[in-house]
Amino acid sequence: MEFKTVKVDPPKDANVILGMAHFIKTAEDLYEALVNSVPAIKFGLGFCESSGPCLIRHEGNDEELRRSAAQKAFEIGCGHSFLIYLRNAYPLNVLDKIKKVPEVCTIYAATANPLEVLIAETEQGRGIIGVVDGLKSRGIESDQDVTERRDFLRKIGYKL
Repeated sequence: MEFKTVKVDPPKDANVILGMAHFIKTAEDLYEALVNSVPAIKFGLGFCESSGPCLIRHEGNDEELRRSAAQKAFEIGCGHSFLIYLRNAYPLNVLDKIKKVPEVCTIYAATANPLEVLIAETEQGRGIIGVVDGLKSRGIESDQDVTERRDFLRKIGYKL
């Protein structure tokens, strides 16, 4: 067994969602879930097919994000994993719909942070064994940090 790391740096002003599914229709079903979640969403997705021709299936409504997601999914190359890059929406706007897609098994990460995808490769293929999301914690928030966090959430419209 060999271990590898694939770095995922989301494109500028984009978020990334990394997950695992189980069937070729995943790409089309994820497309439908995304466009039905946020009217102005822009996205691209890549889905690693792990049987038959073992191709990277890709969909999206933004050509740059679609190409980037397909290329990064190919680099990850782990059976039935999927990668979504999105703009004009946050993961919290779409995660519920994505989780309800019947083929989706799990979500590994949903973030704007850089990721490191930890991969195990065997004679049979590759699998995701974990994800490093962002940076190591530097401390515990102070009272001032609490105030800033709460103010920020109100500024961007997620709290009253």
